[in-house]
Amino acid sequence: VMKIQHGTQIVYPKDIGYIIARAGIGSGQKILEIGTGSGSLTSFVASVVKPRGHVYTFDVDDNFMKIAEKNIKKAGMSKYVTQQKLDLKTAKKLPLEEADVALIDLGDPWTVLPQVRKMLKGSGAVFAICPTMNQLEKLTMALVENEFTDIESTEHIIRTIEAREGKTRHSFQGIGHTTYLCYARKAFFGRGSKKKSDSSNVESEISDDIESDAEST
Repeated sequence: VMKIQHGTQIVYPKDIGYIIARAGIGSGQKILEIGTGSGSLTSFVASVVKPRGHVYTFDVDDNFMKIAEKNIKKAGMSKYVTQQKLDLKTAKKLPLEEADVALIDLGDPWTVLPQVRKMLKGSGAVFAICPTMNQLEKLTMALVENEFTDIESTEHIIRTIEAREGKTRHSFQGIGHTTYLCYARKAFFGRGSKKKSDSSNVESEISDDIESDAEST
């Protein structure tokens, strides 16, 4: 990951590892990626979902896409990745459905949440990469509005330990802040859930009334 050609800021291994573990990414899954960037995250995730899984990645910048294509090919993952130039914000037809996980690396990730929700399977996970807390805050509010649940924001810092006999100590070197990560999961019941919930409440109230009448007699 660290040796690829950089056209954009890459996602670091410490963050990639957490994304894969927390989202439960595994072999055979269908992954949606919005914002290919340099292709570092794309390549790593493809290596996890192969040979039966696939990564579908979308970007709007021709230069970044060319760099990503080279990096993905260098990693030997071209067979497991489909690249496409597409702006999901304005797309008339969504290119994917029933994705297991969505990965978003955009400056304004909240703008594609309605589309992402439609492309995810029920309870599918979404991870967004946010360089600033302002982005994180705005994204979190949008996740709630678009009916995502289990929302969790984290930052991951690695502190190196110099372990030597009789003088083990913290190293002055380490990997500090790289980005903020925001995880969420698509609520299983979507925008039609209110009617279902209301119906369940009515049934519960009727049941309570019957039990109350039985006790009084």
